[in-house]
Amino acid sequence: MHKGVGLITDYAPKSHISEQFRTLRTNIQYSDADHQIKTLVFTSSGPSEGKSTISGNIAVTFANQGLRTLLVDADTRRPTVHATFSLLNERGLVTLLTSKEDLDLSEYIVPTSVDHLSVLPTGPVPPNPSELLSSKRMERLIATLAKNFDMVIFDVPPLGSVTDAQILASKVDATVLVVPYGIAQKGAVLAAKSMLEQVDANIIGVVQNRVPEEANGYYGYYGYYGYYGKKDKDNTAAK
Repeated sequence: MHKGVGLITDYAPKSHISEQFRTLRTNIQYSDADHQIKTLVFTSSGPSEGKSTISGNIAVTFANQGLRTLLVDADTRRPTVHATFSLLNERGLVTLLTSKEDLDLSEYIVPTSVDHLSVLPTGPVPPNPSELLSSKRMERLIATLAKNFDMVIFDVPPLGSVTDAQILASKVDATVLVVPYGIAQKGAVLAAKSMLEQVDANIIGVVQNRVPEEANGYYGYYGYYGYYGKKDKDNTAAK
């Protein structure tokens, strides 16, 4: 069983870390002047690098802005969203993708205690996650979710392990790469960036997390910074 993540933006909204998440939210919103970002993927080069923590907290900040926000757990191999919000994981994204009938989304999307924030857990573990995510049914589901919500955030697996992140990154409006300070290897990050570029993913930036206080000088060990706009796309992963 995988544990949930801490939502500091919910239980400590006035903290410095929560302010950093709000800054990241603003950067995302203004990263593309020509197109509105409504569907967003957070991924990383390797496991346990903080993508679920960041995607969950960013979802809270969008919801706090009054936007109808949906957090989708698309990491079917290591789901965490249901644990974060103390939910059962008996049905969800996988159920919607494997059913032979058109299902009522409202029966699978779960409102949370955070105003304007709902979640879609993974549901049962499928034998073929990559095939499900690459299906036409998944494309239709993304389009439907984008019509019903102001922001849809997908927590996906790391790029270095399976193709799921590449598949979803190619289908959404934008992708953000999570790079933990002192943990992620430069070669792995560059390889992850290359994998995203191979599928024409719109990489709008990088978030560097777990920055120690002596390196950041202000926001402490869980500070978040290092978001780079679309115009810096070619250099983000190397920073």
